[in-house]
Amino acid sequence: MAEQATLPEYMLQNARTMADQPAMRAKDLGIWKTYSWSDYADQVRAFALGLAALGFGREDKLGIIGSNIPNLYWAQVAAQCLGGMPVPVYQDSIAKELAFVLRHSEAKIIVAQDQEQVDKIISIKDELPNLKWLIYCWPRGMNDYDEDYLKSFDEVQAAGRDFDSANSGYFDAEIGKGKADDVALMCYTSGTTGDPKGVMLTHENLLSCGRIFAANEDVRPDDDYLSYLPMAWVGDTVYGLVISLLVGATNNCPEGPSTVMRDLRELGPTGIIAPPAVWEGMLSNLQLKGADATPLKRMVFAYFNDVAKRIEELKFDGKAIPGGLALAGKIGDFMVYGPVRDQLGLRRARWAYTGGAPMGPDTFRFFRGFGINLKQVYGMTEVAGLVSLQPDDQASPDTVGLPCAGIEVRIAENSEVQIKGPGVFAGYFQQEEKTAEAMTDGGWFRTGDAGLLDERGHLVIIDRAKDVGALGDGTPYAPQFIELKLKFSPYINEVVSFGDGHPFISAMVAIDFETVGKWAESKALPYTNYMDLSQKPEVLALIAEEVRKVNQGLPAVSQIKRFLLLSKDLDADDNEITRTRKLRRGFIAEKYGPVIEAFYGDQKEVELSLAVTFEDGSEAHVDARMTILDAA
Repeated sequence: MAEQATLPEYMLQNARTMADQPAMRAKDLGIWKTYSWSDYADQVRAFALGLAALGFGREDKLGIIGSNIPNLYWAQVAAQCLGGMPVPVYQDSIAKELAFVLRHSEAKIIVAQDQEQVDKIISIKDELPNLKWLIYCWPRGMNDYDEDYLKSFDEVQAAGRDFDSANSGYFDAEIGKGKADDVALMCYTSGTTGDPKGVMLTHENLLSCGRIFAANEDVRPDDDYLSYLPMAWVGDTVYGLVISLLVGATNNCPEGPSTVMRDLRELGPTGIIAPPAVWEGMLSNLQLKGADATPLKRMVFAYFNDVAKRIEELKFDGKAIPGGLALAGKIGDFMVYGPVRDQLGLRRARWAYTGGAPMGPDTFRFFRGFGINLKQVYGMTEVAGLVSLQPDDQASPDTVGLPCAGIEVRIAENSEVQIKGPGVFAGYFQQEEKTAEAMTDGGWFRTGDAGLLDERGHLVIIDRAKDVGALGDGTPYAPQFIELKLKFSPYINEVVSFGDGHPFISAMVAIDFETVGKWAESKALPYTNYMDLSQKPEVLALIAEEVRKVNQGLPAVSQIKRFLLLSKDLDADDNEITRTRKLRRGFIAEKYGPVIEAFYGDQKEVELSLAVTFEDGSEAHVDARMTILDAA
């Protein structure tokens, strides 16, 4: 198909050339409903013209809040049709976070999924001076609302059809005004070190990265993708919306966040992109099911899991696979690997990617050993989500792949990875100084990641440059390396390690409440809540054994010497992690300062009064006493 300059132009092209082919599916009450490309274009047209009737135009901002439903994707494209900018926000954000992003972006109209999201916006309405209209998609529970700025999605579409009748040709004319360098999306960063920044991405930014991805991967018009990742994450737009518009693939929206894994198994997508936390969750569930299986099944699974590991190690080293081992692998595919792929919903997947954060090598090799073509992709919001990816025959847990053709990567003297290419953003909204700081004089984007290019040209990410340090004796210290090792355990959800400038490495561990809870139930160990469970002597011993296992595979200087179990999980609402589950290390170091002092002051326990934040922004304090253990 001919190349177009903007995303709406691709939508119109698909509606002409693939009118009856599926563009989107959504599951509701257990039934998948399909929308063709003709339906898709009609829905977008009606809503775009409804927005025009409400006064929305070029360079206006449209806030988007909710989970993955067709209406919100149509709303994004509708805004782009009029030359506006969609601003998706995280649906689980607390009121304070929403207020900052929607106020800073100057959102004129907000489209909310349901009553819950409407209530959030109403609660902060006085903090949004630019807001004129609030549109809701689902009418359930909305009958008693009388705010004069509220409208339903259907109502806006009806007004759009009336506007169309009175303004023939307006829609096509507005799309025709669009240019490749128009801002198509304002995507806010996760804000690991401060307030989020509004990243302005143009149509060319998004489409160029979409084209590069499609040129490097086996992407087909009849592909199915599950659109389940937060719409505020750039990856959902690039690898979902943009790829769908580029090649005509079908986006599938799950029934809800709680049904994602079930809908994944039912759909069986042809390709999938998921952050490490999703893959780690899948592996934890498999390990739990294995622990509950009969002794014979556990023995069979363990045997073929070992076979898979040995085969994958030989492949990685470029060595021949002995005939007996290859035969065992084929038997394993019939008895174990195939059924596991089917259970995970990956029976049709030709490729699978992980990105957004580092993945532990054991997790990576497990899935590849079971016949899942898992590879790593590297990108970030400011470069439209794509820098490098791994070819099928060069997948490795140690790199993030080869820089894609058309994208330049260089390593600065301070080991920072810097990027130049068509995906580099147009700037931070209303933050010219921050934009200038992010770019070099030669037009290279400073990623803030420390890395290197290996002998094969693959990019290796070490850690965030600002997080790389050294122990007191000068031994290099990269916290993510230690944390990933521990997070391979199904009993551990999050880890924060300390060591920069200190004589040894220590760690705070947050247990996986569901997994450890099931373990406790199997041991007839009673508990009341997270705090109670995490401080049980039996649970402390369980995690101590996991730490011991990790220490066995580390040099003495890199081993964890002291650790404790947190009395609560790390939470984005408490500013400890971002919505994409990245650690806010500076905030954590300040909040848990007494813990760090206790680690290096040879204390046996520490008391803290921890602030817990609720959705409405209110806070409560919980007093906790945590035991510090010396690791074996």
